[in-house]
Amino acid sequence: MDQAAAGSFTAFSGHHRLASGRLAEVALAVKIASAGEAPPPIVIFDDSTGRSIDLDLRGSHREIVARLTPPAEPPEVDAVAQPRGRGRPKLGVVAREVTLLPRHWEWLGAQPGGASVALRKLVEEARRVNADRDRARAARDAAYHFMSVMAGNLAGFEEATRALFAADRTKFDTLIAAWPDDIRNHIIKLAFGDRSEPTSL
Repeated sequence: MDQAAAGSFTAFSGHHRLASGRLAEVALAVKIASAGEAPPPIVIFDDSTGRSIDLDLRGSHREIVARLTPPAEPPEVDAVAQPRGRGRPKLGVVAREVTLLPRHWEWLGAQPGGASVALRKLVEEARRVNADRDRARAARDAAYHFMSVMAGNLAGFEEATRALFAADRTKFDTLIAAWPDDIRNHIIKLAFGDRSEPTSL
């Protein structure tokens, strides 16, 4: 439920964007919209992944909000009262198995601070160097998952998918120009981070 607290979600009613924002807010908008006669199909997406999700919208508005709002963080437990295990829990360090060749262990063991410190430094450096590329890949994946559900039957979908993964923004924009406005704008927002549209309707 942590993701629900910090993440953004978007609901579409047919080709129209119904609401965007925190999960509980979007859920209430969907609940209200679903109360009308013969509403069009409504799909809710997790903006961080572009994947559709299912929600339990039974009960009152208060019950829905309570169900979808994460509980407050529990207070820290006194470390003295807890049995000490491997790792450094106070720092969030977790002990897990790593399988390496003998020459890798030999190199790690010769590094200042030992194998654990060297591995942490290597991971942090890799995260720093690849951060932009990782974010771009995650954004493309999210846009593709959303496109597959909402635009899979629209003209130019296959070509637009190829342009998306080739990071050809100009060609991509041209190929989706005739798609419904809300779908097109949301895809561009997911794929390229554009924030031209409001966060909620």
